[in-house]
Amino acid sequence: MTLAIFLGVLLIGILLGLPVAFSLLLSGLGLMIHMGMFSTGLAFPSDILASALVNGVDSFALLAIPFFLVAGETMAAGGLSRRIVRLAMAYLGHKKGGLGYVAIFTSVVLAGLSGSAAADAAALVAILLPMMRGANYPESRSAGLLASGGIIAPVIPPSVPLILVGVAGNISISRLFMGGIAPGLMMGAALMLTWAYLMRNEETQMQEKADKAERRAALKDGVWALVLPFIIIIGIRFGVFTPTEAAVVAAVYAIFVSTVIYRELTLKRFYEVLVSSCKSAGMIMFLVGCAMVASWLITAAQLPQQLSALLGPLVDSPRLLMFVIMMLVLAIGMVMDLSPTVLILVPLLMPLVKEAGIDPAYFGLMFVMNCCIGLITPPVGTVLNVVCGVGKLRVERAIVGVLPFVGVYALLLMLFTVFPQLIIAPMNLIAG
Repeated sequence: MTLAIFLGVLLIGILLGLPVAFSLLLSGLGLMIHMGMFSTGLAFPSDILASALVNGVDSFALLAIPFFLVAGETMAAGGLSRRIVRLAMAYLGHKKGGLGYVAIFTSVVLAGLSGSAAADAAALVAILLPMMRGANYPESRSAGLLASGGIIAPVIPPSVPLILVGVAGNISISRLFMGGIAPGLMMGAALMLTWAYLMRNEETQMQEKADKAERRAALKDGVWALVLPFIIIIGIRFGVFTPTEAAVVAAVYAIFVSTVIYRELTLKRFYEVLVSSCKSAGMIMFLVGCAMVASWLITAAQLPQQLSALLGPLVDSPRLLMFVIMMLVLAIGMVMDLSPTVLILVPLLMPLVKEAGIDPAYFGLMFVMNCCIGLITPPVGTVLNVVCGVGKLRVERAIVGVLPFVGVYALLLMLFTVFPQLIIAPMNLIAG
């Protein structure tokens, strides 16, 4: 009954058009009424909600979010994305279907810079889609590839969704960051193999092969962008700084490179970057606070115990339990954005995951990867809509183009479910 009240009020709020954050507060209020908190006389419910909301964002780990957002926005405004594309073009552009390989390589590198799927996809589309159209690449398939490449960003560190998973599930963010490297690279490799298969019979315009001088120039110009992911990974791995401190390092580095090295970031543009980052951070923080209110009430209402009783028979079979959870998350991820899905479901599922003996960091990475697929599938498909908006493409055409890549990602997710060591072993090796 309690679980039905929470989910029912949440869905009603969303269907009425309320933002997810307010729907979470409304569902929390519903739980408070159900548990009789209005009649206890101990405190006003509004005081409880306000206190839980403030305490929900009172976390040192969450400070990483605004700094990583500033770093990502600064890199986009400072010309780093364009230089990475130029570097990839110099080494991969001349191959058959080369622009697709350029897109995938750029997606993986940008994922280690910004951690934002929508921002990376928008940058890729703005630069590469016109070039792919001009070289006679299939438009829908090209858009599908660019969207699929964009969703690698939440998996490879630095990643805002991984930070949210760490906070919501009380999981080591450092371990999540280290664990995201291998599956992110495998996602890129899977895209390359799929693209090679799809383009095997396509007649496209070939790019001229860059000479050694052009390659050296592109590498020299783009090396500053390539250094940052290594700074973050090595710094966290060897304990030089925490993920939150890494976010500050990333922001300072991005500002330095964009203003001193590349000299493309003006004072006016930097002000716009700060305003945009503050707006995004404010929305995320408010959503986190509301989700933490709901999480506190979920615990008080013993919803995890009810869910555990419902899925209890699967606890003795961790792989089967993971399969069921992944199917549930995949269905919800298709109709709800990534961040609210993480903040609602991770606290609810984590006690069950621990009871089954599943590695929490492995679960968190699988959860984020699963939610990422929802970013490129209808009816919501946030990243898919960004690609269509920036590329001036009909959504129906983009859906057709993205389907092969969605299928490959689903197979990869299933492979990770059956063989969890594909994620756990590299994570343990890198994290030490």
